[in-house]
Amino acid sequence: MLQIGNLKIENNLILAPMAGITNLPFRLIVKDEGCGLVFSEMVSAIALVRNSKKTRDLLNSEPYERPLAVQLFGSEPQIMAEAARIIEGLGVDILDINMGCPAKKVVSTGSGSALLKDPLRIKAVIEAVRAAVTMPFTVKIRSGWDSKSANYLEIGTIAEECGVDAITLHPRTAAQEFGGSSDWSHIAELKKALKIPVIGNGDIKTPEDAMRMLDETRCNGIMIGRGALGNPWIFSRTLKYMEEGVLQKPPTEKEIHLTIKRHIEMLADYMGEKCAVREFRKHIGWYTKGLFHSADFRKSVIHIDNMDALLDEAESYFETLESIDDDFSNYFSQAASSL
Repeated sequence: MLQIGNLKIENNLILAPMAGITNLPFRLIVKDEGCGLVFSEMVSAIALVRNSKKTRDLLNSEPYERPLAVQLFGSEPQIMAEAARIIEGLGVDILDINMGCPAKKVVSTGSGSALLKDPLRIKAVIEAVRAAVTMPFTVKIRSGWDSKSANYLEIGTIAEECGVDAITLHPRTAAQEFGGSSDWSHIAELKKALKIPVIGNGDIKTPEDAMRMLDETRCNGIMIGRGALGNPWIFSRTLKYMEEGVLQKPPTEKEIHLTIKRHIEMLADYMGEKCAVREFRKHIGWYTKGLFHSADFRKSVIHIDNMDALLDEAESYFETLESIDDDFSNYFSQAASSL
């Protein structure tokens, strides 16, 4: 169990906020796989305060996915405070502030990882938000702006002293973006330095990775981002491995096919068929990565703009995989019987 503020979370596995990914349908899918805490997509504080419909739509939720965390980005203390009050009014379980996103369109506004260059502004933002709301409040940071200014311990100390309930560290610098390897020793150092829960994030691709991060850093929680793309089963497999020491087999081709079908149908209900098909093309690539002839399959669906056509193409592809598997099984059965 993981406790953040007064909120008790069933387990310590967390879905990272990812723009264009962690919408309601995807969150519901990973919740089915046992994820303890799910995050919304990153929300602009100023757009929320200005009552942008597109931004408000990012906050659509269902009771089944709770607890739900919403991540805000921005850099102006009073705007962040007002946005935080809006979030609390919606009954969200956790408020998080992004201080780690390296995307240029975010950094150019002084938000995301740009805040790491200005600890005094970070302090002002956290103090304003903490004074505005009583709900559980967390921040997500990187190790620093670049390798010469790794200030995660300083930022962590500021966050704790200003009343933040937990902190997530992605131990890459903003300059690294997603290149190279994350330095988990930074998570271990932050955990030793703080009393509030520390959540580790970065390079969790398998259940073994999650267990190794826990063992090496003693962090309180594991946040999984890119490792969940096309792989919502990482949560159920990791839970099984952590709780019982059992490493379950990866999903079967049939399970992948059924999840693809369910996911796109949920997206169509959520955003309309046309947008869903366009949005799902990237998911198709992630779900089928590593499968036989998956590159050819992805090429065949890249220009499809009709959901029935996409589902038919997926049906045909997975029937072909099943046929190939049957041929291999028959071949090996005959070879074994002839020995």
